[in-house]
Amino acid sequence: MAEDPEGGGEKTEDASSRKLEKSREEGQVAKSMEIPSVFVLLAGTLGLYVSAYFLYKNFLGVLHDGLFFNLVPELNDVAAVHILFRCTIRLMIMMAPVMAAVFIGALVSNYLQVGFEVSWKAIEPKISRINPISGFKQKFSSIAFAEFIKSILKIIIVTIVAYLEVKKNIDSLVRLYDHSTAYILLYILKIAFIIYLKVIAAMVILAVLDYIFQRWKFLQDQKMTKQETKDELKQTEGDPQVKSRIRQLQTEAARKRMMAEVPEADVVVTNPTHLAVVLKYDGMTMEAPRVVAKGAGPVAENIKKIATESDVPVVENKELARNLYKIVDIGGDVPTELFQAVAEILAYVYKLKGKSV
Repeated sequence: MAEDPEGGGEKTEDASSRKLEKSREEGQVAKSMEIPSVFVLLAGTLGLYVSAYFLYKNFLGVLHDGLFFNLVPELNDVAAVHILFRCTIRLMIMMAPVMAAVFIGALVSNYLQVGFEVSWKAIEPKISRINPISGFKQKFSSIAFAEFIKSILKIIIVTIVAYLEVKKNIDSLVRLYDHSTAYILLYILKIAFIIYLKVIAAMVILAVLDYIFQRWKFLQDQKMTKQETKDELKQTEGDPQVKSRIRQLQTEAARKRMMAEVPEADVVVTNPTHLAVVLKYDGMTMEAPRVVAKGAGPVAENIKKIATESDVPVVENKELARNLYKIVDIGGDVPTELFQAVAEILAYVYKLKGKSV
């Protein structure tokens, strides 16, 4: 089981989505190099098949330019460079379809494995990459051993496939001397192409198995210790102590705003010792009386104190105070079932102040 390099214990926890995303940004993904190899081989084969006639015509053109002439050319440095340049251009044009197919195959194979992700961190220069000790350790790592096994398997696959195909056609091969050179060449090419296709089929299976192994190995390497999981949870959701302090500050700020509403209120309804509910009503802007502050215990005492200092009436009504405290949130309107009781209190308060309802 993997050990935490920092001594934090065994890595027993599956990697979180946050860690996998961070690894992806750094260019660390589950990826098999065999899949691009297979895609490149298949794309190259397809490119050769589609552009076979194009290649044939252009190859004849190259041979014609190089071997056919009416007069013996005068070969000098300039003429040789000119011929070399023309042949190079023709060869590049000939191979363009195949190279394009190979390039597209490589891109598609990588996209299917890891999607589209540009990671600049993966190409940043690091001293550790040229450290000879680290490089020596990598030569004897589990990844290097897996790559060695894959290389051996590839050699075995190619050898076995080639041997079986040649053995199957050995009788025909030994009688090729009776045929023309063109027939011999075509027959050998046919057998070589069959071997090529069978090798690709075997490589597809090897690539799938390698991808499964690489993904398993990647997830094993990305596992986290219990401490790392706790630390990440703190970073994601916040430290409980910090969150508690934030909630405390938010509560204090809300309480201060609430207390600032008391001097402007119309009445404070109490029960009378444990609860206090502050009501305000403005017929021009409000459809119903509104609870602008409320509290229990020490908060209720503070509300009553501020109300007394601000000449806001404090009225005792146990049932109404309990209902308002329980039903209505701060900033909420008084419900219709409590209209009658609240209206009577407001009427009483307005009468004391000489105001009309």
